[in-house]
Amino acid sequence: MYGPISDLIPSSPVFEMYPLGFLTMTSYLEERGLEVRIVNLALKMMNDRRFDVPAFLAKLHPKAFGIDLHWLPHAHGALEVAKLIKAIHPQTPMIFGGLSATYFHRELIAYPQVDYVLRGDAVEPPLYDLLTALAAGSPLDQVPNLTWKSGGQVRVNPHTFRPDSLDYVDLRPDRIGQMVLRYRDLEGVLPFNGWWQNPITAVFTVKGCAHGCITCGSSTSACAVLGTRMQPVFRSPANLVKNLRDISRFSRGPIFLVGDLRQAGDAYAHEVLHLLRQAKIKNQIVFELFEMPPLDYLHAIDAAVQNWSLELSPESHDPVLRRIQNEAVDDANAEMERVIQEALALRCHRIDVFFMIGLSGQTRESVMETVRYCEHLFQISDKRLSCFISPMGPFLDPGSRGFEEPARYGYRQFARTLEEHRQLLVQPSWKQILSYETAWMDREAIVAATYDAGEALNALKMRYGRIDAAQGQAVAARIAQSRALKQQLDRLEQGGAPDPGLWAALQGEIHAFSVSTVCDKRELFWRRHLVNFRLRGILWMVGGYLVGLLRRLRRRTP
Repeated sequence: MYGPISDLIPSSPVFEMYPLGFLTMTSYLEERGLEVRIVNLALKMMNDRRFDVPAFLAKLHPKAFGIDLHWLPHAHGALEVAKLIKAIHPQTPMIFGGLSATYFHRELIAYPQVDYVLRGDAVEPPLYDLLTALAAGSPLDQVPNLTWKSGGQVRVNPHTFRPDSLDYVDLRPDRIGQMVLRYRDLEGVLPFNGWWQNPITAVFTVKGCAHGCITCGSSTSACAVLGTRMQPVFRSPANLVKNLRDISRFSRGPIFLVGDLRQAGDAYAHEVLHLLRQAKIKNQIVFELFEMPPLDYLHAIDAAVQNWSLELSPESHDPVLRRIQNEAVDDANAEMERVIQEALALRCHRIDVFFMIGLSGQTRESVMETVRYCEHLFQISDKRLSCFISPMGPFLDPGSRGFEEPARYGYRQFARTLEEHRQLLVQPSWKQILSYETAWMDREAIVAATYDAGEALNALKMRYGRIDAAQGQAVAARIAQSRALKQQLDRLEQGGAPDPGLWAALQGEIHAFSVSTVCDKRELFWRRHLVNFRLRGILWMVGGYLVGLLRRLRRRTP
């Protein structure tokens, strides 16, 4: 029972979502003549109970396999899939990558099913170097960012590839269309379950971050621990807008700009907006705000983009807790409220405000005060604004200050190593899966506060018209059922006898108690411009494939 750990992200609790880096790796490798196939194995398993994983893997015959261990909830599945592949294809190289793989690279390389680990948050050129060296039988000691095994000894090559710009590789969504038709597999490249209903795409404006939030695995301090970079690196305004334009040719769905544009300075942000105004992209563009901007910045967005939304993550209503979480941001609530009201006075389509449970210094009473503050935000806004609250889970991010200095920030950890995190993932309930508790709330209190806050916020959303009665009543029923199931799992943990209903849930759809628990996941969906998405997307994929086919035929013609 994974609980509500994924209620505020697109994927389900098994995180059947591959990193955006898969798309840039595909683009980089295919531009250099290699063929790449993305397979969302988890999604295939979710959508077809009869899907035979070993039989599917046996039909694949690549020169190498790559598996992401970016988000730590993949720790168990990633290595189990690798074990299956090694049993079927014992001679095929197995490559791991991602932020979690980077942090645990020495432990990860010790597993017999892992041959290579590429470290860092940008590995496209090192991956190409590794693949070409393997194909040629060349020495591997010059491949940057590589951890590998030679003669039973672990080798760690220097971490020398740190690009000073993100412009060296684009997303190239046309490559995905070609891949779909080449392998006749649309499902394999979909990012997460339900993507057709919520076809959001994203562009990274930055890697790394200018902020030092104590629970974030991409903060300034975490990047220093991981060795990825000492300061954030950005995509240039021209290249960023080019990527947005390329996506808009394929999809009318929303495009999320990952990272606050103002991290690179006001001049950078306004240059992006100037180019967006010229590009006239019709998609909904979602802007993140890490700190409150001057109001003229909102006017600049409104002048540049016809359809736009905002995402704010204050984490808590309490400025004191916010300063503990991120010392660099000192926004008062009144300042945030001015930004919200100004945005709503413009053409802002939607504002989502996110709060977190499990912060340093946060008590249960503070959590409930946050919910009461959400009511205040409802009162000063309209139906375009909604609030969300969720536990930080299931794990503290490796490399974050909370992970590295737990005592300083009041965290008690239940997992430090990769294997300890793997073992947490097979525990029966999300209380036992949580890798931490705090000096102010133990695991039990975090779980109870999550359900209490979810219940209260759900009632407020119904009262203020953010969701309809049917949605709200369904969420309230799931919270009640989740509480009851959690109590039964607690009894099981303590050696008590579970009732027959628990066994039915365990053997049937316990997953239903971990989806849309504290809110209805559909609240996160953007609903505009989706009517023609399937047809548009499929036609675009076919067109992209035909263009690619013609180019290959031209190259082969004497």
